[in-house]
Amino acid sequence: MQSKDQGVLRIYNSLTGQKEDFVPVSGHDVKMYTCGVTVYDRSHIGHARSLYVFDVIRRYLKFRGFNVLFVRNITDIDDKIIDKAIEQKRTAHQVSEEQIRFYYEDLKALGIAPGDVEPKATDNIADMIRHIQGLIDRGHAYAVTDGDVYFDVRAFKDYGKLSGQSIDKMHEAVRIEKDSKKKDPLDFVLWKASKPGEPVWESPWGPGRPGWHIECSCMSMKHLDTHTLDIHAGGRDLVFPHHENELAQSEALTQVPFAKYWIHHGLLTINGQKMSKSLGNFVTIGQALKQYRADEIKMFFLFSHYVSNIDFSEEKILEARKALNKFDVLFYKAAGILKDKNVEPVQAGFISKYKHEFIEAMDDDFNTPRALAALFNLINDTNIYIEQNNDDPNYLGVVYHAVDILESLARNIFGLFLQEKEKELTPELKILLEERARAREVKNFKRSDELRNVLKGKGITVEDGKGGQTWRWI
Repeated sequence: MQSKDQGVLRIYNSLTGQKEDFVPVSGHDVKMYTCGVTVYDRSHIGHARSLYVFDVIRRYLKFRGFNVLFVRNITDIDDKIIDKAIEQKRTAHQVSEEQIRFYYEDLKALGIAPGDVEPKATDNIADMIRHIQGLIDRGHAYAVTDGDVYFDVRAFKDYGKLSGQSIDKMHEAVRIEKDSKKKDPLDFVLWKASKPGEPVWESPWGPGRPGWHIECSCMSMKHLDTHTLDIHAGGRDLVFPHHENELAQSEALTQVPFAKYWIHHGLLTINGQKMSKSLGNFVTIGQALKQYRADEIKMFFLFSHYVSNIDFSEEKILEARKALNKFDVLFYKAAGILKDKNVEPVQAGFISKYKHEFIEAMDDDFNTPRALAALFNLINDTNIYIEQNNDDPNYLGVVYHAVDILESLARNIFGLFLQEKEKELTPELKILLEERARAREVKNFKRSDELRNVLKGKGITVEDGKGGQTWRWI
């Protein structure tokens, strides 16, 4: 782990409804699975939150010394994909492969790493067939005459334990299908018999394709090489029926717990409304990134604890922009102080205090708002130190260490400033910034405005404040 005096990481477990000490199944090895996207359309800003939340959690687990194997699936066979293919007069494979390419473009643009493994459903059909046959053999599933196969919820005594619902209560919310082939209205499909024009695979029950729920059970256990995952994660909207069904069909086959910890993030609305194409408020990741920087979107997500529902709006993104500017101001100020100097880091009490508070917050179920508060307090106290302590013999070392800690926590755990790191200032841009700063000092505002426009054309916005000139990438 990171240090001997570090506290215990605690995680809210949806299965038990309480925070628990995080103790992996096997030592420091963490096997983590999240439900990925269904690739029938461009990923939206709600997907971005899910992708980012679990990227931060993965990053923090690694920071805490765990060896993380992270698997996130891609559902590339689904009713929506088939419908889109029919609409566009293309094959389901063509639709899904195009959307997978867009998905990876979005990940890169956001600065979010792919999973260690990102299996596609269509590459794992044989494993799903074996799993379904195993459930039939154990008496937990049954085939009907037309080739469909269903999971028998009544045969699994713990059905409902993740969502906290009894089967009788669930029945009250289920529409009873007339002439249904199911034994029970709650039974869910494991294998769907083929329909004309659909993608099809051979199986013991006839040609068809897998149901949605069985995909994640098979791909998680196969690619994490375990029957009990350390962490299974996804959005709160997946608790029932998707995750409930995953748990049931997995434990019914293996007879061991499917996941030790279940993590679910809150949902996202747009200006107080559920996102919907019919309402005209459907925002794709690509559309959002045309208006805002990836770091602004990430900072907006960090403002709220992952379990909270959040509302995406222009006003809140502008708040995130202002918050990021506090980092930019300090980084620019420190760069001027430390310019071309060979400095060794020097510890100071306020630095270690806020680093400890940051870790303490993240140990408390990945509490990013509290962790951010620690970083902003570090920014504030570093600014005060710079203004009041330039006669300190350790001045340069303290400034260097404060900024280094601030930047490393923000970058390595929150994934901020990744694009900025790749876009170093060229000598030309440095000269233009220095020239503009000198123009402001001598009150040559006409020249400073000219240079502001030149810099803007090169992707840099310049702002003036009490501390002097600051800049950031647009």
